[in-house]
Amino acid sequence: MNDFDQIAMLLLIIVPLAGSLAMMFMPGNEAKETWYFAIFISGLSLILALIVFAGYDYDQGGFQYLSSYEWLPGPLDIKLSLGIDGISAPMVLLNGIVLFGGVLISQTITHRPRDFFVLLFALAAGVNGVFVARDLFFLFFFYELAVLPMYLLIGVWGSSTDFGTFLRTKEYGAMKLLLFLVAGSILVWIGILALYVESSNIGSGTYSLEGLARLSETGAFDSEFQTWVFPLFMLGFGVLAGLWPFHTWSPDGHVAAPTAVSMLHAGVLMKLGAYGIIRVGMVLLPEGADNWMPVLITLGTINVLYGAVSAMSQNDLKYIIGYSSVSHMGYVLMGIATLDNIGVGGAVLQMFSHGIMTALMFLLVGAIYERTHTRDISVLNGLASRMGVNSFFFAIAGLASLGLPGLSGFIAEFMVFTGAFRTYLPLAILAVIGAALTAIYILRLLARTFMGEPDEQWAGLTDASPVEMSVGAAFVGILIFVGVWPDPLLRVINVGVSTIPGV
Repeated sequence: MNDFDQIAMLLLIIVPLAGSLAMMFMPGNEAKETWYFAIFISGLSLILALIVFAGYDYDQGGFQYLSSYEWLPGPLDIKLSLGIDGISAPMVLLNGIVLFGGVLISQTITHRPRDFFVLLFALAAGVNGVFVARDLFFLFFFYELAVLPMYLLIGVWGSSTDFGTFLRTKEYGAMKLLLFLVAGSILVWIGILALYVESSNIGSGTYSLEGLARLSETGAFDSEFQTWVFPLFMLGFGVLAGLWPFHTWSPDGHVAAPTAVSMLHAGVLMKLGAYGIIRVGMVLLPEGADNWMPVLITLGTINVLYGAVSAMSQNDLKYIIGYSSVSHMGYVLMGIATLDNIGVGGAVLQMFSHGIMTALMFLLVGAIYERTHTRDISVLNGLASRMGVNSFFFAIAGLASLGLPGLSGFIAEFMVFTGAFRTYLPLAILAVIGAALTAIYILRLLARTFMGEPDEQWAGLTDASPVEMSVGAAFVGILIFVGVWPDPLLRVINVGVSTIPGV
């Protein structure tokens, strides 16, 4: 192990965190200089993520880039223990990509730009921390660091939605998001304390994921304990993953958030919930997972159908994508619940694929809203003649969302369906129906917004800016690359999935 390997995980956390702290000392009214510095920090974070992902040895497998730092020795034995495996490596890469894209298109942030990027980088540091933490205490710490900045990012820089008598203020969206996610966090914290106390009763208490996994492998956690504790993680983390019926914060949060925050919210933050179910619930409590997975896959199936039907009934572009995210996270939850190696692998690939496609969609909606000052698809029509590049990018993202072969969404959903057909046939059939509903609302959106006769009121619209075009092209390239050649991602993901007990 070289010197870089020993500090790589720490750098993934420190770089955005240091950027957040350094931003505090910059002039508050220098929007352009602040944006340039944010590009530098996010670019450095992306480079680190690419190096770590490319350097992961899938032949060796397991956790790599290991490092550990004493924090609170003694009976509590809390360490900042870091590492990355085949499940977290793609997630770190996803965070780096979406963060860089979100920062690039945030040149329009002129209201308190310094404070905006301070919070955005704190969020990014928390996300990376969750993915690389190997101690439950610090996993929870970084989890909260990732969640809490969302309240201010939406409440200060967000926007309110008003369709006639229907009003959703940004303050409403921010508060609703905070209340739901803090409630979920309480359940997670109770589960973590239960694991620590149970490990103390068996021997020496520990928060170490590695130590708790060893206890689990030896059968130290009895079946009754696992059955009662697993739902705390399933529901607690599931709230952030948009698990029905605790999903209602998500569409409102999506709609109220500024573009870059919507990209990180849907593209990365919701993935923390699914990741937590895998990393903590399934690995440490395999018997509990086995007992509760019929419930999780049922709720996941409802996610798929409910989200799709809700998206069909919306006229606001952001609400359509928000409910679409709820539906697509249902595929992730279904894949996890199959406890099948193909299904779980498909769930992790879907997390990456959905992160890119939904970030791209929110980027494009932000560009449309900035030029038209509306997101109502009953007003928008014929935009393809005015915004050809934007329309093309949106079509690719939409086709990836509905699972068109050759794009990343197809292979991910195909793996999830395969795992579901092998384990829960009736629910798998319902999930396929959900995919058909996705095609309906995506094609409806494309037809009503971009096709047809152009409206004269949009005659002066400009197409994507060079920055939007560059970010959009990069995201489209990723969707096509993963759809055509998923092997580089799947080799890493399959190595991680193979270590999950019971899969």
